[in-house]
Amino acid sequence: MSTHRKPLTRRRVLGASAIGVAATGAAVAGGSGLLSSASAATFGYRDDGTNYVVDTGASLVFKVSRSTGDLTSLVYRGREYEGYGGKHSHVESGLGASTVTIRQSGATILVKVVHGAITQWYAARSGQNNVYLWTDKKDASFTATRYLVRLKPGIFPNEGSDSWIEASDQVIEAGDVWKRADGTTHSKHYSGKRVIDYDHIGFTTGSVGLWIVRSDHEKASGGPFYRSLLRHSNDKGAGLYEILHYNQAQTEPERFGLQGPFVLAFTDGGTPSPVLSAGKLDTSWVDGLGITGWVGASGRGKVAGVGLKNMDATYPYTVGFANADAQYWAKAASGTGAFSCKGMLPGTYTLTVYKGELAVHTATVKVTAGGTTSLHSLTITGDPSTAKAIWRLGDWDGTPGEFKNAKLMTYAHPSDARAAKWTGNVTIGSGGEAASFPAYLWKDVNDGVLVYFKLTKAQAAAAHTLRVGVTDAFSNGRPRIAVNDWVSAIPTAPAQPSTRSLTTGSYRGNNHSFAYNVPSSAWKTDPHQYNVLKLTIVSGSGGTAFLSAGTSFDCIDLLT
Repeated sequence: MSTHRKPLTRRRVLGASAIGVAATGAAVAGGSGLLSSASAATFGYRDDGTNYVVDTGASLVFKVSRSTGDLTSLVYRGREYEGYGGKHSHVESGLGASTVTIRQSGATILVKVVHGAITQWYAARSGQNNVYLWTDKKDASFTATRYLVRLKPGIFPNEGSDSWIEASDQVIEAGDVWKRADGTTHSKHYSGKRVIDYDHIGFTTGSVGLWIVRSDHEKASGGPFYRSLLRHSNDKGAGLYEILHYNQAQTEPERFGLQGPFVLAFTDGGTPSPVLSAGKLDTSWVDGLGITGWVGASGRGKVAGVGLKNMDATYPYTVGFANADAQYWAKAASGTGAFSCKGMLPGTYTLTVYKGELAVHTATVKVTAGGTTSLHSLTITGDPSTAKAIWRLGDWDGTPGEFKNAKLMTYAHPSDARAAKWTGNVTIGSGGEAASFPAYLWKDVNDGVLVYFKLTKAQAAAAHTLRVGVTDAFSNGRPRIAVNDWVSAIPTAPAQPSTRSLTTGSYRGNNHSFAYNVPSSAWKTDPHQYNVLKLTIVSGSGGTAFLSAGTSFDCIDLLT
């Protein structure tokens, strides 16, 4: 049996070996950071014949299988946390037979796992209670790109919308959506966060916290507003996810290459308190380790924008960058719209300005290694809200957020007892119309919702364009309209994700606006009479109830 040990200097590991996260907000303050003082343990590794056993020199000892590359043990302060259901923690759904090697480079121990198109890396830093991970995927031979950390049952509280009790809850959809006796719904899909909204996810008992600090997702897909699995727990175990490509509600092709690091971190119960380096994980210590595909800071560039013109002050703005190889984003400053995005791989990117989640401006920008691309103020010209309207239901922001049940749907099933009835005819001018109008419309649930409105004689004498904005659709569901006795043609279905979304916590698809040219002959000529707009879902596919063809709304308006 081979052994390799190195004495650990008794000091707190700081500076380049500290950890930070991709910043989506201020760093978390407090005394529960990712770093731990060195204990009497010795930093190093050994081979037990089945696993490589890595001692971090702090309070964490972990094991990586020599045959599969699975993470088979996480012992923190003497307690085992890893594994449930007879399975261990792994990339994808487990790689199977792999080539696994280990080596030490100064204060870092590095494990390399190779299986076909995937190379998985693990690293330990001396004196830290962390496991750093990278995934390098070269092609689509595996259908997803994810890392799943499996945790033993009964250690962390089983609570939240992404938790359930298999012994008593009832499965209501596809084996992964559960309903409790009180009518609340639960699923691994219901963590309710967009990528831009979190930098870590995990569990805590109050005295022990276990977290995944996410990577910058530069090789992930779906953009800043993508929602996917983050964690789950039940009476049989718990899981933490780093999802880089997942077909659920996916809007983009998969990207390939090295992604990471993301970090599995133990704390004394609090959230990880990161040390920021230019708004990203401090990875200066990774240079020179020989991780295939790694590009250090010197090989990256930056884009800086002076600001945005024609912003709507009531909405946040995000500037995204994407090409076939990478994706990034930066929040625009309120008021000025100034933005800065660092650490980008060289290349030519499509720059997209988002009002809320709606793309309202695009441009092209080139990034060079070691350089800064400076941009003059960008003038937003694609905001549909600037068009004058006779009436508008909701607003153009790329989300159904103003409509009934919209916010609940990011962490619950549409059948949840907390949801208001999905029916919802509204009258323009009555007040609170958007809040009464359903966020989603299904062919088999609430088809045929009505909107009542009046027109002046002058308005009724002219043709008008009625726009219906949608954010996503299931089974090619799209709205067809009727105004009084006039019925529109059946619109062409836009490209949308092919999987469930409206029932799995996501309204995010491809924003699309349908424009219907309504002739003057369709209107009521008496200004005291209500015109009636009827919206129905058309599609030749779909199941029943909430799995029938459907769509989610962004905005509906009648233009002058």
